Amino acid sequence: MSDLLPSRPTLAPPAVPARCWALLPCAGSGARAVAPGAAAGVPKQYQTVAGQPLVLHTLAAFAGVQRLLGTLVAVAAGDTFFGAHPSELYFAVPCGGPTRAETVLGGLRVLRERGAGADDWVLVHDAARCLVTTAQIDALIDACEHDSVGGLLAHKLADTLKTASGGPGGARVASTVDRSDKWLAQTPQMFRMGPLESALGQYGAQATDEASAMEAMGLHPRLVPGGAQNFKVTYPDDFALAEAVLAQRILPATLERFGGPLAQGAPLPGRTFF
Repeated sequence: MSDLLPSRPTLAPPAVPARCWALLPCAGSGARAVAPGAAAGVPKQYQTVAGQPLVLHTLAAFAGVQRLLGTLVAVAAGDTFFGAHPSELYFAVPCGGPTRAETVLGGLRVLRERGAGADDWVLVHDAARCLVTTAQIDALIDACEHDSVGGLLAHKLADTLKTASGGPGGARVASTVDRSDKWLAQTPQMFRMGPLESALGQYGAQATDEASAMEAMGLHPRLVPGGAQNFKVTYPDDFALAEAVLAQRILPATLERFGGPLAQGAPLPGRTFF
């Protein structure tokens, strides 16, 4: 998509250090992911994994990032989950749309209404990537806060990559692809609000993520190493893997942040919540 524009603009960072916000699109139904024994019709982000709704594990990681001014969860109209799970660590707004791009744009509008500026950074993260860590989020901010474009967590491809050809007997290998320059895009993806709004406004319908919309503008986001465990829970088998990883971690942060003093309304120092 990067060849849609003839010119390749660069974005000069403003002289004043910008602020950081987080935005979690949480309006999808997750039709492909049905956990074994899960309640029918419950979106994947609200399924129980390792004793907590999946999205609360995700939010626990962001709760540990001290540089965030606030974390917005963009939900669909009529979503009542966060009404039953209130916290000072995030605010949920029914600004979700039928597509990811529309949900992100709706979330950006809410952040702007609440005081975020065009030069502020926003970290967009999949609600279903419940294994992201606070350290990974901080590493992304460290790598991108002075970058002219922004960037995303990504994982360098380790497996041999094949292309396929179809046939009556099923798919067969057509060729092997050089994997030396191949990365798996992850989230968070960190960009300044103004440029991201423009990119999604123009190319959101064609973009599979925020980075691809920025690429369509002729920009080159920075790739920041993430990790194999930062996968998106998408298929039924993914729940078992996420459960195993979370069980190994025990995730005391989740229990502390959503069951301890902070859950009773004590805000983190230096943070703004709505």
